[in-house]
Amino acid sequence: MTRRPVLPGASELFRRTDTPPAPEVTELPSVAATTTSPALRGSSAQPRRTASVPGVEEAMPGLTLVPAGAEADPLAAFRTAPAPAPTMAPQPPRTRGKAVRPDRTKHDEKITVYISAEELLALESARLTLRGQHGVAADRGRIVREAISVLLADLAESGEDSVLVRRLRGR
Repeated sequence: MTRRPVLPGASELFRRTDTPPAPEVTELPSVAATTTSPALRGSSAQPRRTASVPGVEEAMPGLTLVPAGAEADPLAAFRTAPAPAPTMAPQPPRTRGKAVRPDRTKHDEKITVYISAEELLALESARLTLRGQHGVAADRGRIVREAISVLLADLAESGEDSVLVRRLRGR
């Protein structure tokens, strides 16, 4: 037994767009299928086969093939009519199945910062200290964003004498 999956070929995945499409055929259950269905009838008798295409009787019992847009098809108007736009009340945005809190800010940009194990441990320790001693629940990303904000405000206010300039110069 082979363990390789059976995948569809390219001809099954892609279709040509330069040729006109073939007429659509819609499959509808016939009235006889609903009355002869074992589930609706409650018995296990063999249902009648009402399909009109050879080879389909065995594969899909109780279905009648109807060309799309046929005048005798009462449902043709509903299939071709555009669906009405759904009217639903606005829902709050959700993240991973949970509602986003209104006090949270969505960040669209991302950077990657590499830090040492000691710096990561200090950051996690600061997070636990904020939570345990000060009652502030903040994740590491929020702590880093606040630290950047404080340093940039200090740089804008103090310029040459800011903490950031002094630390980057090594003084």
